[in-house]
Amino acid sequence: MKTIKIIRSWCMAILAMPLMMTAQNSNSGTHHSFFIAGPDFTGIINEVDEVVWDSGKPAARDGYVLDNGHLLICWADEVREYNKAKEVILTYKRAQDHMELGTAVRLEDGNTLITESGDNPRIVELDKTGKVVKSVLLQPETDNVHMQTRMARKLPNGNYLVPHLLAFAVKEYQPDGEIVNVFKTDFEIFGGRSAETWPFTAIRLENGNTLVTLTHGNRVVELDEEGAIVWQLDNSDFTNNPLVDPCGAQRLPNGNTVIASYGAQDGIKMFEVNRDKSIVWTYENYRAHHFQILTTNGKSLKGKPLK
Repeated sequence: MKTIKIIRSWCMAILAMPLMMTAQNSNSGTHHSFFIAGPDFTGIINEVDEVVWDSGKPAARDGYVLDNGHLLICWADEVREYNKAKEVILTYKRAQDHMELGTAVRLEDGNTLITESGDNPRIVELDKTGKVVKSVLLQPETDNVHMQTRMARKLPNGNYLVPHLLAFAVKEYQPDGEIVNVFKTDFEIFGGRSAETWPFTAIRLENGNTLVTLTHGNRVVELDEEGAIVWQLDNSDFTNNPLVDPCGAQRLPNGNTVIASYGAQDGIKMFEVNRDKSIVWTYENYRAHHFQILTTNGKSLKGKPLK
């Protein structure tokens, strides 16, 4: 009877333990910790696939772990900043139910950049108190609120880089709202607009090029200053079709690119690829709309992950 009780207690203990999955895979031994803004989970995963921070609110669209350890997260209805005690210290809510928020980025001057889609789509900047101190009207070329824009970023020159899905364009806006540059993404070599190469995430790289994910087109391109393709990925580069509605992306300090396959229901949800288009790391648990790689094999990433 004593043995049976011991076995029963072990079984109960095992059942009480969290289910561990080997979601990260890498032939080179790469392990990342990362923040995920995704449809089913919004929080932080460590290098051994454990959830170490959970917002308790899924379906986030954008977000970052800030330098001070706070988390800045954007959902369609609101943006929140959490401190280390998981207290909400900054909130910005959409003004109307049909509006959608799509971006939350902390800028170097301490302001917070947010995109609002709706009847009057715009970029806003909040000061530290949550007050709107800047507003820039956007030109998404559609009244479809959900398809007007996604993650916008502020450039070192003070302009804004904004992807507009149904316009098939990444536009660069000055603070006064004037458009000074446009990268079209309805490339004829991919089949034009019928290929649905909608721009989703646009990242200005240190070399001056721009990395763009092309959602339904299942492609990722790197464009030079003239908008010409200098590097690109599609599923013909792989045997397992890992590009399924790619949304978020990040260029790592080692030159590799991590991509979120938001549309993947099974298998690979995120993957890291080198310049030669070899996959060096995959993640197969939670889907990611956007993400931020935080550490690699115990070392914090140097430099800012996105601009």
